[in-house]
Amino acid sequence: MTNQEIIDQILAKNPEITEQQILEKLSSEKTRTNGLLGDETLLRLIAAKYGVQVQQNTIHNDGNLSINRLFAGLYDVTVAGRLVAVFPVRTFEGEKPGKFATLMVADNDGILRVVLWNDKADLVEKGELKVGQAIRLLHGCTRQDLYGKVELHIGEKSKIEVDPQEKTCENPAIDKFTTKISCLNKTSGNVHLSGTVKAVLGLTKFIRSDQSDGTVMRFTLADDSGEITVVAWNEKAQELEKTLKANASLQVGNAKVKENQNGDVEVHVDFTSFVNVQAAEMQFAKIASLTDNLNANVEGVVSSILEIKEVTTAKGETVKLMVFELKDESGTIKVSAWRQHAESLSTLKIGDKLRLENAYVKKGYGDKMELTTRSSTVASIMPT
Repeated sequence: MTNQEIIDQILAKNPEITEQQILEKLSSEKTRTNGLLGDETLLRLIAAKYGVQVQQNTIHNDGNLSINRLFAGLYDVTVAGRLVAVFPVRTFEGEKPGKFATLMVADNDGILRVVLWNDKADLVEKGELKVGQAIRLLHGCTRQDLYGKVELHIGEKSKIEVDPQEKTCENPAIDKFTTKISCLNKTSGNVHLSGTVKAVLGLTKFIRSDQSDGTVMRFTLADDSGEITVVAWNEKAQELEKTLKANASLQVGNAKVKENQNGDVEVHVDFTSFVNVQAAEMQFAKIASLTDNLNANVEGVVSSILEIKEVTTAKGETVKLMVFELKDESGTIKVSAWRQHAESLSTLKIGDKLRLENAYVKKGYGDKMELTTRSSTVASIMPT
């Protein structure tokens, strides 16, 4: 049933209201639920408040439906697959507060977003649902999400079987459905990617138009076909700041391809996206091999402490700066440690062995390479 058909049913039973009033109510509900529910789901809820029972599409099946056979508006659906992503539980307020958790389930035909409501979300809170498990979801219903894709909702009358006794065919990992970076374009929509992190550009905070705080993080992802900028927003940016490093292997699920202001394609991830970081073996560059405008991991011995001082930034912020030289068998480089890194390295002495992870390389005075720390840099004094 289409959204317009639901609206028409509401109007037929409630002639005193107008279609515009229904659309205004829909807009209000989207704001109240933070845009987490699709229009069809919200219209069905609105219809119920106006005493309208919307016709349901029901599939009676003894077995499991393959993911590619699903369409919005189905009831009493059973799906089996393998868990490829489990997202944290989220809560919502309103006339009837509640909570939900999101899963991504794959079978041999595709990947499906699954929403667990209220008591079903308890399984995520208790840690009983884990990536890699075989799972069977019974008596669910399908809806259309905000981007027009089908998702499965599991509520009070639904059932969840983990590692069911009934053997289904082997279900693949998310890798089967990944798109090559070179194939991405502005019409790609939601995609799944796999690759290696080439550079992490750090975390930035900003003020939204409603004066609330926002967070964004950018990094470069590469596969054997090319590379692309990935933009992580808010909770996902804060999550990745703790784990994301250059050379890490990455799986990304349910990311959105968008065109930026320059007309370039980039990938966006948020709380609805799945990102699995697999740490790579740390690789350290020789100082003499460092080139401009990249992030690098470097190990060396402190050869001199040049200065420790406070400086005022262009924004009027007073921050601590520590400048020293680091050397290895290939050469020597000047290092500028800012803010928290200057604080953490305040006990640094000549002769100390130092490791810098994800430090930024730039040209300094006389076109000589220099290293500077960023928020994503990790600085460690190594035991001698």
